Parts: sequence; structure tokens; C-alpha cells
Amino acid sequence: MSAVQIPYVAFLRAVNVGKRKVEMARLRTELDELGLGPVRTYIASGNVFFTTARQDRATLRTEIEQRLEQAFGFEVPTALYTLAEVEEAHAAAPFGGMERAEHERFSLLFTTGELDQAVLPQVSPKGEWEVVGLHGATAYVLYRLLGDRGPANPVPLLEKAFGVRATGRFHHTVEKIVAAARKG
Repeated sequence: MSAVQIPYVAFLRAVNVGKRKVEMARLRTELDELGLGPVRTYIASGNVFFTTARQDRATLRTEIEQRLEQAFGFEVPTALYTLAEVEEAHAAAPFGGMERAEHERFSLLFTTGELDQAVLPQVSPKGEWEVVGLHGATAYVLYRLLGDRGPANPVPLLEKAFGVRATGRFHHTVEKIVAAARKG
């Protein structure tokens, strides 16, 4: 009897930003060579779908990060979730049914570990972003555009506060990621 294949979504941080170029076909090849079942990507911002029967998520994440660093020449922090966990995190978002103001953006911050409620509140000094909730390893961030400027990137500050690595995706993008992952 073969082992149960679990569908995963890997969220790669800061790929195809500046000099951190990751060609999606090569990314798929590198992960295929790790023995991950059919590897697919969604848009070039580092969203990867695959299946595996491997149970040790920490080891799997480490193997993925090491492989990608070897292949591309720079560190690629990876938040690794089962598809069910991404669906649950999306459904639990406190802004799921909220109407957003024109100057607001909703985002999910996918991380490498459980998040501690005791670290809240987390708000930028200028009020351009705030963490409005947590769910397991996912933080929910409300961004506010102030004037002509976009909000500062909260990821480095939140990584330090929570002691994890992280990457964000807009709420509406996560909905599309889930739909694309289900098609596999």
C-alpha cells in the first residue's frame, strides 16, 4: 500500500525582486529532483504546489531551502503549508467579508512557525500597517496607503518580533492561489 500524498503550498520569500531572479521552470525542476510529486507554480512571485508523502515538515522545508540556495545562489526562505492549512488560514481571515476602503489592503503573512498572541499588538509607528489577527502560523495584516506612498514592508519587523521567517500575499491573491492549487 502506498503512502498518502499530501498536497502542499510553498510560499517563497522575495523571489523575482531585484537581483533575486528565480525562473519558474528551473524552480520546478529543482523541486522535482527532490522527489516532490508534480510540482507546479502560480505566478512568478514564488507560489509552488506539490504533493509528497513525507511527514517531517521541518526537514522538508530545510531541504527545499538548501536546494534553492544551491541552485540560485541566494537564501530563499520558505513557508510550507498543506493546502488544507492555506484554505483554513484564508477562511479564518478577519477581513474575509469586510469591505476595504480604497486606501486599505488586506494581506496574509505566511510564516515558518506558530505565532504567539503575546507578541501583539504589532503596529507600524506611522500607522501604515497593523497585525489584526493570528491563526496558527499565519498573521493577518491590514495595510493603509498614506498619501502617495505605499506602506513600509512589515516582514522584517514581524520576523524579528515573532522569531520566524515570513512572506506575505494579498488576501485576494491567496484566494486565487487556493483555486489554482485545487486544480492540480
